[in-house]
Amino acid sequence: MKGIILHGGHGTRLRPLTYARPKQLLPIANTPMSQYGLESLRNAGITDIAIIIGGSNSSKVRKYYGDGSEFNVNITYVEQDEPKGISHAIGLCKDFVNDEKFVVFLGDNILIKDITESVLKFKKSDDAAKILLCEVSNPKQFGIADIENDGSIKKIMEKPKNPPTNLAVTGIYFLTPMIFEIIKNLKPSWRNELEITDALDQMLEKNYKITYHMITDYWKDTGTPYDVLHANKEILDKMNGDFKGQKIGTPSISINATIGKGSIIKGDSKISESVIIGKNCIIDNAYIGPHSSIGDNSIINSSKIENSIIMENCKIEGKLLIKNSIIAKNSNINSENNEEKIFLLGEGTKITL
Repeated sequence: MKGIILHGGHGTRLRPLTYARPKQLLPIANTPMSQYGLESLRNAGITDIAIIIGGSNSSKVRKYYGDGSEFNVNITYVEQDEPKGISHAIGLCKDFVNDEKFVVFLGDNILIKDITESVLKFKKSDDAAKILLCEVSNPKQFGIADIENDGSIKKIMEKPKNPPTNLAVTGIYFLTPMIFEIIKNLKPSWRNELEITDALDQMLEKNYKITYHMITDYWKDTGTPYDVLHANKEILDKMNGDFKGQKIGTPSISINATIGKGSIIKGDSKISESVIIGKNCIIDNAYIGPHSSIGDNSIINSSKIENSIIMENCKIEGKLLIKNSIIAKNSNINSENNEEKIFLLGEGTKITL
């Protein structure tokens, strides 16, 4: 089997974070979000992977993943000139897939679930496709599956005004080459995109066998800053502590915190549980509260951080409480005011308060 990771789109709802990097390379627990999908595929035995790229920042995807050898996979890059929908992107991979079954991951979807069993079952099955469904509270924002009383899929639709169920079609699809003929004849939706939900629904109309599996583990489509912070929290809560840094003074560090190599925790700093601090950081008389990620080569001096993502090469100094924030790399914040702030800052932002 082969794998496909979609790495396109403009990430408009995540601006200004996505002006300088693709949204799928935004870090969650200090790991780019699309890397979680790549590792899921690899851990399930799928090592031939196509990454679909497009837009002005696509070179950064190539630079990060390279040929895949660093991640123990083989990567092929497929260019999508403009975002014309998921089905269009998949259709570009026909030659890459050849006659094999394949798994598609949307690069901005986070799934905390081992897919190995699903991959093995799909390999042996006669299914034309298999989808993963998850109950959601806001079904109007997702592709939705309607299920018959006997448990079979009745219909699949994209963002319906009156959803018949709350069963969202997640961004992980198990497919066969049968879908390429469907995509070839697919008409653009009202969004002027070739929708994967329309392709799947047409397969149903042609009596192709599509099965599903209900996700009871964690899944998140990280389209907004809130979603990114929520995924960051869930992943940090499941991490085991690992201390590879250095202590100077009398800092307090939770055994459930992860501290990277070369990082120094100084003075009276306090590091809570569900925290990750990258490599070569300096945390000096600071408080890093639960569900916070600090990127490599960052300095936090005398400040408090809670439920936030601070990307690499940032410097935050002064008597400041930063909560529920995402701060892109190479940003500097300096404040002598003892106040609470919420930030959504793009790359290289400089602030003095």
